[in-house]
Amino acid sequence: MITVETIALSTMVSNSLVMPLLLRGKSRLTHRDDAAGLVLGIRRAAIVLILLLGYAYFRLTGGGRGLASIGLVSFAAVAQFAPAILGGLFWKNGTRWGVLVGLVAGFVMWAYTLLLPSFAESGLLPVSFLDEGPFGIWLLRPQQLFGLTGLDPVSHAMFWSALVNIGGYVTVSLVVRPSAAERAQAVQFVDILAEPVGERRWQARTTVGALQMMLERFLGREGAERVVRSYSGTMPESPEAAASPDLIHHAEAQLSGSVGAASARLVVDALVGEEQIRPDEVMEMIGEASQRVELIRQRLEFLYDATSAIGTTLDVTHTAEELTQAAVPRFADYVTVDLAEPVLRGDEPGMNGSVSGGGTRMRRAAVGGIREDVPFFSLGELITFVPSSPTARTVESGQAILVPRLRDSPGWQEVDQARAQRILDFGIHSLITAPLPARGVLLGVANFWRADGSDPFEQDDLSLAAELAAHAAVSLDNARRYTREHGMAVALQRSLLPRALPEQNAVDVAYRYLPAQEGVGGDWFDVIPLPGARVALVMGDVVGHGLHAAATMGRLRTAVHNFSSLDPPPDELLGHLDELVTLTDQEAAAAGSETTITGATCLYAIYDSVSRSCAIARAGHPAPALAHPDGTVEFLDVPSGLPLGIGGLPFESIELRLPEGSRLVLFTDGLIERRGQDIDIGLRLLRETLSGADQSPEQTCDAVLDALLPEVQSDDIALLVARTRVLGAGQIAEWDVESDPAAVHRVRAAVSARLVEWGLESLADTTELILSELITNAMRYGVGPIKVRLLHDRLLTCEVYDRSLTSPHLRYAATMDEGGRGLFLVAQLTARWGTRYTEDGKVIWAEQAVPGTPGS
Repeated sequence: MITVETIALSTMVSNSLVMPLLLRGKSRLTHRDDAAGLVLGIRRAAIVLILLLGYAYFRLTGGGRGLASIGLVSFAAVAQFAPAILGGLFWKNGTRWGVLVGLVAGFVMWAYTLLLPSFAESGLLPVSFLDEGPFGIWLLRPQQLFGLTGLDPVSHAMFWSALVNIGGYVTVSLVVRPSAAERAQAVQFVDILAEPVGERRWQARTTVGALQMMLERFLGREGAERVVRSYSGTMPESPEAAASPDLIHHAEAQLSGSVGAASARLVVDALVGEEQIRPDEVMEMIGEASQRVELIRQRLEFLYDATSAIGTTLDVTHTAEELTQAAVPRFADYVTVDLAEPVLRGDEPGMNGSVSGGGTRMRRAAVGGIREDVPFFSLGELITFVPSSPTARTVESGQAILVPRLRDSPGWQEVDQARAQRILDFGIHSLITAPLPARGVLLGVANFWRADGSDPFEQDDLSLAAELAAHAAVSLDNARRYTREHGMAVALQRSLLPRALPEQNAVDVAYRYLPAQEGVGGDWFDVIPLPGARVALVMGDVVGHGLHAAATMGRLRTAVHNFSSLDPPPDELLGHLDELVTLTDQEAAAAGSETTITGATCLYAIYDSVSRSCAIARAGHPAPALAHPDGTVEFLDVPSGLPLGIGGLPFESIELRLPEGSRLVLFTDGLIERRGQDIDIGLRLLRETLSGADQSPEQTCDAVLDALLPEVQSDDIALLVARTRVLGAGQIAEWDVESDPAAVHRVRAAVSARLVEWGLESLADTTELILSELITNAMRYGVGPIKVRLLHDRLLTCEVYDRSLTSPHLRYAATMDEGGRGLFLVAQLTARWGTRYTEDGKVIWAEQAVPGTPGS
């Protein structure tokens, strides 16, 4: 640390203090031929001087200070140059006097708070200086200045020295106005947006030979040759040739690396000398600079406004339209945007800068201008650009291309000569084509056109058009990527939702599903036929948007299907679903995944068309609406329950009887909730819409969406309307069965007779066999009383009730087994069979297809 700081201090002293003083004083030392040796000698002397000062400090403090302590003290000294250096780079109002005052104040405070206390600790100063402060002033104690405590001595000294250093620098710079030379130099370092005047900067009065001799004096022959070789301009061959301003600037920049910027400026000033400029030239230079600055300001303001207006949505076409609106009329009279066809679909463009022999094909995505009757290619038209056209050359090179005079560009006219002539006759005369690159791929091309009344595009306009197009390309690519992900999520979600409603006669059903415009959510619904002329209606909502929400929705829908096959009541099914969500989230957390399912909502209802009963339970989902046949509407008071995955409380269900023709309306929160609007407003609109009687489910869905669909849909909307039906009394047959094997024969005869009445004689034999097996099984293993029920609906359903809770299981009987074949026969003769539990027992059911119905 000591070595580094010694070299740093010596360089600062020699470059910023000693050399400028010698050069300003025109010392004879600076006129020697070996000026490089002088610079080296000054630095060595500075190093020796600083080391001697460090040694003196070490001896004066009694040798108690370690090298690390001395390094920290010297580091605090070096830090005094930081405000001046940073101010010179980033603040153009700083002055030389401000720097000097700040440095002096900083070094004084450094000595007072860090150097003098070390002398006091070594006995060179009284100890009271530390404990009581000078003259007994308590607030001036050097290591607790103005009562500041809690810092180590170095940090304490750094804080106060930096404070007075910066304060002095800023205060004096604000009070003392900078000179013209200081302002000009500040512009060069600080204001990167202002451009130097260039040729008018130096009035050169030196030759190449004199400039090279000056470089050899300070850098040596090899160093001077390196400077000449590094010059990027044309080097005059003759030493007597006048040195160009650029060469002088180059020499000054290279020299400043060895002797410092201030010394280099003094050396070049002494060599070149500045010619007095006439007042009229000064005014001309000021006018030119002002115009240039104003032009740059206008362009920066335009770019700021344009970039703020482009990319407000994640729609590719709308983003292209925003580009045309931002550029007209401030930069161009007309703008057209042509994109590769895959970009409009959200796919990779497949344009890597190569142009085939047949040209480049792109589709017009946006057109904008000061007039609408311009004869460009129409919106949506597929355009083939020949290889010689500016658009194709832009695609091939990846660079913006300027066509200042369209009449002189035959390549542009070859795309469509007749249309090109109409465009020229319309008054359009100048064009810039700018590529739309983003993340390594080329999305398309933006074309900027100017017409009569506007100046032709110039070379300076190319960079502005390219920057505007580059920003628009990033927004277009964001929209393209979103379009692709959105399309994938929509496709996934639609594939996981019911593609067609299942066949069942318990309810008439209609549904609507509308994905969000800006991110697919996890809303879903289902209609699940259940045995016994019943149906399950399901509505759910998953937290979040995107592919994860769609995939989660599919998992929950599959789980509900599996649980419904067990035919539990709604509250038990939601309990199983809640346990599954909790277990899934625990597994995800253990694997380090941050995506969860917790918070999803679900509503599950079972409607029985025989008894007209409807059991409903919900887990955090909005309560369903019930529209009675007379037009009255109510929102059912179903216990809410917590969302899935939270756990802690069991779910509750309610059971009610619904009149025939009632409409049960299930929906997600996207239908009734709006940002900044009370949810009661949405519920009121829904109630008013459903109040109309004699509406079919399809008409109900249309009316609800017409009334509640927002202009900007920010969330998914799922709507399910089920109008209840009732199985007629003539389609139901019931018998009580005594616990006597002889009763089986009587039931079989009664069943056969009823099947004849229903016109189902062809099913009599199989039905008798099925009922014989089920009744015998109930008598043998169940608990009476036993009841038999036949339901003639889309299917013929046989049901046997008993009060036992044991469920029969299908098994394969061995060759010598006397039993075990009954349920096997039932399974072979029916479409499906199963068991469901009731409050006081169980029901074994079996379904057969009815002749004449689909699938029979």
